[in-house]
Amino acid sequence: MNFFITSTGTEIGKTYVATHLCREMITTGKTVNVLKPIISGFDDDTMPECDSAHLLRSIGQKPTFENISAISPWRFEAPISPDMAARRENRKIEFSALVDFCHQALAEPADYHLIEGVGGAMVPLDEQHTVLDWIEALNITPILVTGSYLGSLSHILTTAAAIQTRNVVLAAIVVNESEVSPVPLAETIETLERFLPDQKILALPRIKNGDGESLLNQII
Repeated sequence: MNFFITSTGTEIGKTYVATHLCREMITTGKTVNVLKPIISGFDDDTMPECDSAHLLRSIGQKPTFENISAISPWRFEAPISPDMAARRENRKIEFSALVDFCHQALAEPADYHLIEGVGGAMVPLDEQHTVLDWIEALNITPILVTGSYLGSLSHILTTAAAIQTRNVVLAAIVVNESEVSPVPLAETIETLERFLPDQKILALPRIKNGDGESLLNQII
């Protein structure tokens, strides 16, 4: 099975959810291939703590520079949108090359393939393409990660509406509880279910009560 982890914005928890899923998959004895093709804000000095490094650790691989380079070939120093970050380095993300790279990785044998995107679903990659274009070109199933911060309802519904205009079907919306939430997580879920009655919407609370239900099992 192939999944693409996207979100409504940045610093919301894509990597947290992706690593959570990877660990569950590994625990059940499955093989997992992870990718983070594009990463902004990459710094050699903090490389061991970058998103790509966390992904590698979650499947039992060492976060060496070689391993990070293999899953994240488009690395940019500035922590901004990929198109802007690339321009600052006089570089460009060739969309066709990005899609080909992912297709090659998805063809490798594994029980699961997880691709983590960059920023939110509508973040520009170049002059014409967004992350959503990338998802559609790969014909891959996205998981939308969001928070429960003030304003999250509008961001979630807007992103879901954008996704619905494409030939893309969301596997699930995962509401990763924000550190500061204006209402209980359950109320956010209830509201979303009213507006998206046919969509699978999952809660990921900050404080876990016991082991809780498997996130992976709820998605698949």
